[in-house]
Amino acid sequence: MPLIPEEPQIHESAQGPRATSANGRTAPTPRPVPGPRPAAPPRPGRPGPARPMPPAQRVPRDAAAKPGPSAPAASGPSTAAPSASGVTASGVSADRDPAASVPQIQLIPASAEGALDAAEEAVDLLLDSGRAPGDVLVITTGDPHPWATHELSFGEAAYWAQHDAGDDVFYADAAALTRAASRPVVVVAVNGGSEETAVAALPTAVTRAGTLLIVCGDPQRINSMLGAGV
Repeated sequence: MPLIPEEPQIHESAQGPRATSANGRTAPTPRPVPGPRPAAPPRPGRPGPARPMPPAQRVPRDAAAKPGPSAPAASGPSTAAPSASGVTASGVSADRDPAASVPQIQLIPASAEGALDAAEEAVDLLLDSGRAPGDVLVITTGDPHPWATHELSFGEAAYWAQHDAGDDVFYADAAALTRAASRPVVVVAVNGGSEETAVAALPTAVTRAGTLLIVCGDPQRINSMLGAGV
């Protein structure tokens, strides 16, 4: 009997039918020729390519820099706070209303030996805050300031000429306070001297100070001299 070739069994793992040759051997499955693959159909729900965003509208520089119309100002009197030109670091506050008849009094606690140094620091702070040097008058109840001693060595005429010029800080002894003119700020250093000199100097200094009186010395003694707490 002639041999009948058996039909090949197709398994699930096989990739398609294989051709059988005449001699009974199974021919190898032809491999696919590489080439461009067809485009796969789009999956359901998958978005297509993103559309390019339109270019942002540019604003001309003139239009960007030009401010818009401002709102009209509210009618009525303004309540601007007064500018502070006093000393705050060491207890000296800003000047008060110039229309007041009595200057604001500030006390810097110091001993008789340190009162002059405290007065110098107060003057430095006043000048640093913008106060003009010609606005400040410094009075000593004890030993005079070294500047006053130096200037008086050239004569009282030259000394008081600098006072009348009013373009710099002026230092004077309490005994000469009645001759000194008023200035916006008066600094008194209670650095010794007789009790009568100090008692007479403080009330006079109040009348010479336009807006601010700074007193450097013992607080209890100064309060008793002024007759009121500061």
